[in-house]
Parts: sequence; C-alpha cells; structure tokens
Amino acid sequence: MKRYTTILWDLDQTLLNFDLSMDYAIRAVFGQFGLEINDGIVARYDVINRGYWNRLEQGEITKEELIVGRFRTLFDELGIDRVTPEDVQEVYQKELGSVFFYMDGAKELVTQLRAEGYRQYVVTNGVNATQANKMKLSGLNQIMDGVFVSELMGYPKPRKEYFEACFTLLPDVKREECILVGDSLTSDMQGANNAGIAACWFNPEGKAKDVDVHTNYEIRRLAELLPILGQECE
Repeated sequence: MKRYTTILWDLDQTLLNFDLSMDYAIRAVFGQFGLEINDGIVARYDVINRGYWNRLEQGEITKEELIVGRFRTLFDELGIDRVTPEDVQEVYQKELGSVFFYMDGAKELVTQLRAEGYRQYVVTNGVNATQANKMKLSGLNQIMDGVFVSELMGYPKPRKEYFEACFTLLPDVKREECILVGDSLTSDMQGANNAGIAACWFNPEGKAKDVDVHTNYEIRRLAELLPILGQECE
C-alpha cells in the first residue's frame, strides 16, 4: 500500500510560474494606464506584494485590503496620483488571470499522477476569479480533483481553520495519506503542520530555511516527488 494517496498542491510558484505571470501583468497594466514601468518598479512591486501576502497569512489584513493596499503603497512611493489603486487593481487581476506558465515538468507530473489514480487538489490563497481563469487556461481544471481558494473557504493558508474547511469537503481522505507540496514555508509548510499532514517543500533554488517550520521532505525538482509517493507504508 502506498504511503500517500492524496496530494494538495500549491498553485503559484509550485505548479504555475507566478513570477512570470506577475511580470507580464504589471507591465501590461502600467502600459494600459500610460504609467512608466521598468525592472526596478517590477522588483519593488514584487517585494511589496509579498509583504502584503505575508500579512494576510498572519491574519493582519483581509484579502480586500491586500488587493488594493499593495498598489496604494507602490503608488505612494512612486508619487502616482492620476490613476487610482482600485482601477489599476481591477485591470491587473484580469491580466494576471489571462496568462499561465507551467513550472518545469509540472503538467507532465500531474497528468501522470492522475493516470496512476492519485487524488490531487489545489490549495491556494490567490484571488478566486484569477485562479479560476488560470486553472481553465492551463487545463489544470481537467486534471485536478478540486480546488480550494481561501476566500471561498473563509480563511487563508496556513490557518488551521482553512484546512479544516477543506477536509470537511474531503470526507474520504485520510490525513495520514495526504501530502502538501508547495514553495512557501510560511503558507504551505506551516499550513501542512497546522493540518496534521505531511509537508513537502518545493525549493528549486535551494534556499536556506529561514523560519522554524517542520518539513518531511524537500525537493528541488517536481519529479522528485515520485519516489516519495511510491514509498510503501510500514
């Protein structure tokens, strides 16, 4: 009997390359509004955006505060006042959901796992409409058994309540047979710890662990998950 039968996948920067989508979207939306855009502004937005998502994970802000606040902070720094963060945010989300880029080997892996009978679900903190578009465009909606978006579950990753809500909808899934694969220590790995399931850290760049969180496994390439899944129960 296999050790794991069910995989919870993080979406952004695990199955899909969020960095490329973000770069495309921020440049596209600034261009549409006639705003100056360069590598430095993209990099600064990335830092601000990550900070807001970290605050969401910690329960310090709401999703509504995040999606506008990150642009308000950026615009304050850049001195932009002729367009509103609300207007830019709306277009940004549409652009962000209009493209997708698979991480290396991701589609092949999830397709293989589906053929082998594994149950696969996406667990994400992203904006629902944006994630739904990316799931559809990428074809992941035809491969995954389901998707759990935090704003629909009532809580963000890594909150225990988020995972309790997920497992309420997965009554046949045993937690000891479940593994969460994701790139974020604070969202995915901490979430797995809070949920009482195995944690597999996808760490393609080989970063040092900078927070105190338990990980059962660490992989550099997604294909390295296969021997982990193939382990037999003792």
